Amino acid sequence: MATTTDPEPDADRPAALSALADVREPSRFPFRTIAMGVVGSLLVLVASFGAAGVLVRDPFIGTGPLSWIRYGHGRALSTALLYAGFGLVVWAWVRLGRYAIAGRIGTRPVLVAALCWMAPLLVAAPLFTRDVFSYLGQGAQLLHGLDPYAYGPAALDTLPDVVQNVHPLWQTTPAPYGPLFLLIAQWIVGITGNNMILGVILTRVVLLAGLAGMLWALPRLVKHLGGRLPVTMWLAVASPMMVIHLVGGPHNDLLMLGFLTIGVLAALERRHLLAVVLVTVGMLIKPTAAIALPFLVWVWANHLPDTESLFKRFVRAVVPSVAAFAAVFVLGTWVSLGSFNLGWVTGLQAPQIIANWLNFPTGVGEIFYALVNLVVDVQASPFVTVARAIAWVGLAAFLVRQWWLSRHGGRDAIFRMALSLLAVAILAPPTLPWYLTWGFVILSAFPWRKLHLAAMVGVSMVLVLVYYPTGEQSLYDWWFIALVIAASLYGAASLLKPDPLGLIAAWRRQPDEQVEPEPVSDERTTPAKH
Repeated sequence: MATTTDPEPDADRPAALSALADVREPSRFPFRTIAMGVVGSLLVLVASFGAAGVLVRDPFIGTGPLSWIRYGHGRALSTALLYAGFGLVVWAWVRLGRYAIAGRIGTRPVLVAALCWMAPLLVAAPLFTRDVFSYLGQGAQLLHGLDPYAYGPAALDTLPDVVQNVHPLWQTTPAPYGPLFLLIAQWIVGITGNNMILGVILTRVVLLAGLAGMLWALPRLVKHLGGRLPVTMWLAVASPMMVIHLVGGPHNDLLMLGFLTIGVLAALERRHLLAVVLVTVGMLIKPTAAIALPFLVWVWANHLPDTESLFKRFVRAVVPSVAAFAAVFVLGTWVSLGSFNLGWVTGLQAPQIIANWLNFPTGVGEIFYALVNLVVDVQASPFVTVARAIAWVGLAAFLVRQWWLSRHGGRDAIFRMALSLLAVAILAPPTLPWYLTWGFVILSAFPWRKLHLAAMVGVSMVLVLVYYPTGEQSLYDWWFIALVIAASLYGAASLLKPDPLGLIAAWRRQPDEQVEPEPVSDERTTPAKH
C-alpha cells in the first residue's frame, strides 16, 4: 500500500483492526500530524530555557545576551511560547488518536510520533517540575558519604550547584526513593559532577531504559489483555503524560514502569519468579511498585494445576514469592547503600508534607475547612488530617477487596492491580500528576471505549497543566484552572469530533479533519467485564 500524508478514511478498511496481527496494520503515515507535534516540541524546548525549571546559576544563559528571556516581558513571552508548543503537541496527539481509533494507522506511526516529540525534550530544561534536581542532590549525598535517608541535600557542603538547585521544600527532606535509584543517581553525579545541565540530560537518557522496557512489553501485554496495539501505544507512550511529564520532567516513575510492565508480562507468561524479581527491582526504584506484588501471587496460584484447592495453590505460590522478594529486597538494598539501611521506608513520609486538592482527601478536607471557616476562625490542618486518615482506612479496605476479588487470576487480577495503583495515586498523599501513570500504563493494554479515551485526553491535559512550567503548582490560581478545565474539555471533545465548537473555519481545515473518523465497532471498544 502506498504511503500517503494524513490519509483519508478507507471505505474498504474495517473500522477496527486486530492488535495481534501487525501484518494487517495500515502502512500510511500522518506526516503532517507528526510534524505538528515536532514543531510544538521544539517550541517547548526553546521556551523551556526561560520559562521552565531553569538553573539558579546558568553558565550559558544566566548572564549572557539571552538572559532577558528569564525576566519580565521576556519571561512572559517564553511562558506563552511554551504553552503554545504544548498546545501543538496535544493537538497532534489528539489527531493521532483519531487515526488510531479509526484503524487508519498502525503502531509504527504512533511510535515514530512519540519518539520524534520526545527527542527535542531530552535537552530541554526540566518541564513542570524540579524533581530531577532532587535526584541529583540525593545522588551527590550518597557519592560523598552522606545518608540521603537521614539528611536532606542541604547537608552537603560540596557540589554547590547541585545543592542550590534543589527546591527549597526538599532541601532538608530525606529521600523518598528506593535505594537502587539513589545508586543510579550516584553514578550519574559521579560522571557529571557539578555540571547540572549534563546531569539532567544524562538522567533523562538513563530513564529511557524504562521506556525501552515498556515498548518491548506493551505489545505482548496487549495480546494477553485484549487491547488494540496502536491505541495502547497512543495512550501509554505518545501521551503528554509520557512525553511532557515522564521524559520532559523527567521522573524516575518511567524507569519503575519499565520493570513493572515487563514483570506483569512475565507473570502472564508463567515466568513467575522472574515477575516477582522484576517488580521488586521496580520497587527498589519507586516503592509503590510493591502494590503489584500481591496480585501477581494470585496469577501464579491460578497457573498451578487445579487438582488442589485454591488455598493450597496460594500457599505454593506465596512461599517462593516471599522468598524471592526478600532475597532481592535485601540484596538490592545492601548493594545500593552498602548496608541493610531501611531508612528509605520511613523516607516515604516526606512527600506527605505536600497538601493540595489534587489529592482527593486533602481537597475534601480543604472544602470542609472553607465551609466551617465561614462561621468560625479555625485552622485548616485538622480538617485535612482527619480527611486523610479516613482516606487511608478507605484505601486499605479498597486494596484488600481488590486483592481478594483477584483470586481467580488472569486478566482480572491485572485489571484490579492497575485500579489499585490508581487508587494509591489518588487517595494516598500526596497526589502528584505523574503518579497516575502507574495505573494508566497497565490499563492502556486493555480494550477501551471511545468515550473513555476522550476522558483520558481531558485528564492528561489537566494533569500536565495543574503545575506551572517552573514546577510550582497552579492549583489555587482559580482563573487559570478554569481555563485549564475549559481547554481540557475541548481537547477531550476533539477526539470524538474534529473542531467540536466550529472554531476553525471550514476552508482552513486539513482534509483529514473534514471527515468524521470511522466509527470503532462496539465489539472492539467495549472493555472486558471484570
